Amino acid sequence: MEILKQRFLKHMYRHKDVTWDVVIPKLNEAVLKKVQWMEETGGEPDIILYQDQLYIVEMSKESPKGRRSVCYDKASRVNRKKFPPEISALELCELHQVSLVDEPMYFYIQSLEPLDLKTSSWLLSESSVRDASGAIFGDHRYGRTFIYHNGADSYYGARGFRTYFKL
Repeated sequence: MEILKQRFLKHMYRHKDVTWDVVIPKLNEAVLKKVQWMEETGGEPDIILYQDQLYIVEMSKESPKGRRSVCYDKASRVNRKKFPPEISALELCELHQVSLVDEPMYFYIQSLEPLDLKTSSWLLSESSVRDASGAIFGDHRYGRTFIYHNGADSYYGARGFRTYFKL
């Protein structure tokens, strides 16, 4: 909780007009367990104010180191012909009861500060993209945020994923 508090105080622009006193009552055991997993895997969780709601989202400069080299979801992982990873991004989200950052939230957190300057992050993909065996991911290059597509079964050492949950 102390790391989260220090990050909260250091980056006040991520949650304007929100005080730590407002956050404290929301930090129960279940919330802190999710925050601990985010922290342990390199996500650097912080509180953001997004669409008038408080969320804890991962704001690490690069895609969390402890969650790279994973396919998008279980179906893509299981159906991969060669060298499937042990788990996928969506499976880990489900296991830890967090959500995969979607495209609108990704653009929002990128507006707060540029992230994924050397890495990329899987984003929650629409069913029409998944039905075609694809998934989307984003990064920040050349001073702007880009959204791309790739086969959902692909995985790279420089691609991970960011998570969030509502407080």
